[in-house]
Amino acid sequence: MSLKQTDPKIYELIEEEKQRKKEGLEMIPSENHTSPSVLEALGSILTDKYSEGYPGKRYYGGNQVIDKIETLAIKRAKEAFGVPYANVQPYSGSPANFAVYLAVCNPGDTIMGQNLPDGGHISHGWKVNITSKIFKSIPYHVKKDGYIDIEEARALAREHKPKLIWCGATAYVREFPFEEMSKIADEIGAYFATDIAHIAGLVIAGVHKSPIDFAHIITTTTHKTLRGPRGGIIMVTEKGLLKDPELGEKIDKAVFPGGVQGGPHNHQTAAIAVALGEALKPEFKEYGKQIVKNSRALAGGLMEKGVKIVSGGTDNHMVVIDLTPDGPGRGVFLQDALDMAGITVNKNTIPADPSSPFYPSGVRIGVPAITTRGMKEKEMKLIADWIAQITDEIKKYKLPENKEERGDYLKRFREDMAKNSLIKKIKQEVLEFGKGFPIP
Repeated sequence: MSLKQTDPKIYELIEEEKQRKKEGLEMIPSENHTSPSVLEALGSILTDKYSEGYPGKRYYGGNQVIDKIETLAIKRAKEAFGVPYANVQPYSGSPANFAVYLAVCNPGDTIMGQNLPDGGHISHGWKVNITSKIFKSIPYHVKKDGYIDIEEARALAREHKPKLIWCGATAYVREFPFEEMSKIADEIGAYFATDIAHIAGLVIAGVHKSPIDFAHIITTTTHKTLRGPRGGIIMVTEKGLLKDPELGEKIDKAVFPGGVQGGPHNHQTAAIAVALGEALKPEFKEYGKQIVKNSRALAGGLMEKGVKIVSGGTDNHMVVIDLTPDGPGRGVFLQDALDMAGITVNKNTIPADPSSPFYPSGVRIGVPAITTRGMKEKEMKLIADWIAQITDEIKKYKLPENKEERGDYLKRFREDMAKNSLIKKIKQEVLEFGKGFPIP
């Protein structure tokens, strides 16, 4: 029996989510629209099988077919990224990163990663994350122009001698300085890990520098620009194996049995293999190129309308709006107003944010999903105009300094936006516009 028959409520909610996506624009940089083939693998019978261990070394019987699937996923990951080793079992990006810590660090070791408010990722040692509780975390920052402060990172590394240095982020719009950061790691003998979760698809497409010649370890998620299911991959480079010939085995043991997960999600592994197969096709390179073109066109369109952009542009798939000219902590206002107009983004910290991560002063916008729908530079200019109009519309709203007042103030703001004529007008325009760009 179908889901519609067995559980009509869940079926209806899934259909409601489909409709939401069709009627709006998904512009969170971490999100994309997978192909029907990826979804088919993800919803397959493979979810039924338990497969603790690795191909040829399982704790359960009946894994002959699963071994073939995982081996194929590994083969495609090696080919796509040009690495000698890959583990495709991590459930997502943060578990993949945690496995790296377990493989190369001991509790109490010093680590370095990009500061979260400066665009870094929470799993690279941010103060509320478990990584900062197990390890001594030394964050590096970006300069006023939004670029990573290489000189500061070098000075911190020389002073603190970290065992592991991360290069990777969740809201960094410039090309990562893999070569410069690798020299810092090499100077002090540290492991150098690059988290390319956001840019993996761009690396495969050749529109972002690859870390393969500079890093010892590469981690990535498989959604975002790679356009696959939610999942993770850990890779070791030739340079990594030269540093430690057993590094691949240590990664495997850190993922299972020594890590935070058990048996792999085989339906997810198959879907990763499908996504990697798609990424190896020539048309994926064109897709990656179009992502960067679209992102730059969006940034340019926003700046033409007077919207302030972190670092004054972008090299990848995302743009970060800086709302501080109209006051701190206003990211939630723009996020919610755009959401009501059918444009989904997320509030985000900006470098040297005067507010907190709960009420950040920026908004993060990405183009992977709308590029998947076939939109190009011309459409980016139109979207930039909508975003700029709404940014102007909400300028009068300020985050109360008194934390106790914020809940009621935001409730009133959302009520205002629900009645706002410009928001209603743009929502209708977005709805009509999206009909010309169907979701896969």
